This record gives sequence, C-alpha cells and structure tokens, in this order.
Amino acid sequence: MNTRFHQGVDSTALAVPFREKSSDAPLEILSFALDALKSGMPAALIFLTEIRGGAARALGAQMAVRADGGFCGFVSGGCVEAAVAAEALEALELGTDKELMLGAGSPYFDIVLPCGGGLTLTIHCLKDGTALSEIVRGLKARRRVALRYVPASSSLVFDAQAVETGWSEAGFTMAYRPAPLIFVSGQSIETETLSRIAQSASYEVRQLDPANAPKPEDFDPDSALVLLHHDIEREVGPLIAALAGAPFYIGALGGVRTHARRVAKLEELGCSKASIERIKAPIGIFSKARDAVSLSLSILADIAALRR
Repeated sequence: MNTRFHQGVDSTALAVPFREKSSDAPLEILSFALDALKSGMPAALIFLTEIRGGAARALGAQMAVRADGGFCGFVSGGCVEAAVAAEALEALELGTDKELMLGAGSPYFDIVLPCGGGLTLTIHCLKDGTALSEIVRGLKARRRVALRYVPASSSLVFDAQAVETGWSEAGFTMAYRPAPLIFVSGQSIETETLSRIAQSASYEVRQLDPANAPKPEDFDPDSALVLLHHDIEREVGPLIAALAGAPFYIGALGGVRTHARRVAKLEELGCSKASIERIKAPIGIFSKARDAVSLSLSILADIAALRR
C-alpha cells in the first residue's frame, strides 16, 4: 500500500479490506452498514459527491465499510474500492470524517481512473444507525426517501421527501427510490421466463392472480405492469387499475390489430384517450420477438430504459 495512506495511523494495526458482498443496490449497502452497527462493530459510509469528467458510477454511489475490513458497494468500476476501503478504515481508527479525491484533479498522481475522470468521495464514520434505519424502513415500504449529509456537524439526516441527489446549502443529499416492482399478468411460458429473468436482475416481481385484480393504489411510481395475455378480456382488470394508478410503465402483448381492439374495449369502458396512450403495445424494445427469452429481454430493457 502506498505510504500516503493511513498517515498518522499505524497501517499494520488496521484490518485488510476485503469485499464481503458484491452489490450496488442502496438497500443492500445501507443494510450492510446497519447490520454492522447493530452487532457493535464500527462502520463507515462512503458516497460519491463529485464527478470530474467521466465516471463508472452516478453521483451518490455508495460503499459501506466495517472496521474488520469487510465492505459492500461500489463508487467506481471496481478498480479503486479496496483503496477507498483502506481510507475508510483509517477514518474509523481516527474517528473523523474525511474527503478523498481520486483520478483527475487528485494530488495522488499514481491513482488514474480507467475512465480518465476524477472523483471526490466523502467518508463518514457512522455515529448511530437512526437515519439509516429510517431509509431502510422507507425503501422496504416502497417509499421514495432521502439521506442528507451535513458536513458542518458530520452527521446524517433522514428526509422523508426525496429530492435530487447533489449538493445544496443544507449539505449533500442522496435520493433513493425503491427497487422496480413488476406486476406480471399472464398464463404462459413468457410469464415464467420474464419473472425468472427479472428476479435475477434484482427486480421485485408479483404475478397477478386473474381472480384477484389489483387496485390502483397497488401501482406506485416505481412499479410496472406487463400483460402477457392472448385474450384482451383477461387484461381488462389489471389495465383499468394501472391506468388509474401511477406505474411508470404499462406494456401489453400483441400487434397493431390486437392493440386496436384493446383501445376500443377500453374506450367502451370509459377510459380516456390520454390514459390509453400510456400503454406500450407492442411491448418491448424490438418487434417480433417470437421466443420467451427474447421477449423477456426486450421487455426488461424497455422497462430499464424508461425508469432511467
């Protein structure tokens, strides 16, 4: 390790960083830190507060580091995380927050990010888990929430009103959204395949029971409805509920003629033209996907692109 690390600290007394969990999901990273605190182990939260040029991660990307060296999360493409964790271990030993600059604009000439850009990271030594607990609870309840770091007091504050990630006079705010939730309606191999692939990509999936149609309030702004029926009549319940709710994506199987019949049916039931136009049909990003895997990938790519 370069001697610039651990200044004022005996580096031989510090734990060796190791990646315990490979995830960039905020809920998993924050839970990792919270679990450490609950077990009585000190932990630090690291967040990306400035990007200069290109970067592998978005503003607000995070890592959590325990005092035993275990860490979770990413602030770059995986090339600097161990070094960043070592800096966090020093901060925990000293008990003080610190700011770390890497890549372009950094005084450390020997750390060059592959993307050619530069990062500024804030390393915060967690004093307690109050704010993190609120964030975790909010995300599990599918609410949009925010966490604000206040440099003047080296503290974290929970904010129930999610805003954009970035700096303001109040400090650095990290806005969180719950994991995407996909409601899938259909009785076919496409339904099973889509559910399996979506879950492997860390999406929440709920398969709808035809006998128990969802309610409008079931569809929050981070949810999507995917209809994989070959019978328009069986779509009506979920569609009516979704059009009255707030999902960011509504997609339905079928070509142009099928969708024309769908539109006519919805208009007959009193749905407005504006609400019907929210439906993506044919579903997915590329047409004529004839097998279950291609169709599922097409749908998930469409959902991911729209969510961004």
